[in-house]
Amino acid sequence: MLILQRRPGESLKIGQDIEVSVVSVEGGRVRLAISAPQDVPILRSELLYATAANRDSAVEEAAPAALLGLLGGIAEHKKPPENK
Repeated sequence: MLILQRRPGESLKIGQDIEVSVVSVEGGRVRLAISAPQDVPILRSELLYATAANRDSAVEEAAPAALLGLLGGIAEHKKPPENK
């Protein structure tokens, strides 16, 4: 991993086609501008992790009875209290 220090207005190049510029630094937040060809996907890492977790969850199988049990628990939880 390469670690660089850049100030607002400074940039760095990745290969021939990608440029990352520091737009601003305010408190603990850094705003970046990324210039890249349209065929290069640019995604935030947390979105990649969430997508992978969702994909893993979708692959897991559960018995229909277990799923109905979960739904029953939700329905019981949402029932309004009985008046006495």
